[in-house]
Amino acid sequence: MKLLAIAIASSSLLASGFSPVEQAQAPSSNNAPIVEVRRNGSQPSTKGPAENFTGSVRIDPLFSAPDPSRMAGGSVTFEPSARTAWHTHPLGQTLIVTAGSGYVQQWGRPIAGNQTR
Repeated sequence: MKLLAIAIASSSLLASGFSPVEQAQAPSSNNAPIVEVRRNGSQPSTKGPAENFTGSVRIDPLFSAPDPSRMAGGSVTFEPSARTAWHTHPLGQTLIVTAGSGYVQQWGRPIAGNQTR
């Protein structure tokens, strides 16, 4: 069985090709927030906690926005047979499958995903 990697975000930043490359600070002439760019691999991976996942799961943080925003994104890699526990995202969640294949399901709805592999 293949690994399944999923990037989780609540905006289209990942889909637009953004990838953390280097730290950049530029002066702001209008008091606008400064763009923060992080080098790929500069944030440590963590193991998916047992209360949220079954099996071997690695979480690589990608971004989080400063308060008051609640937006965050990460790349989650599932080893074969690993899965998430049932949970909710009251404000929504976007899943972007970047490798492998797998299934998702919403409560009370049929399973969706690549069912032929």
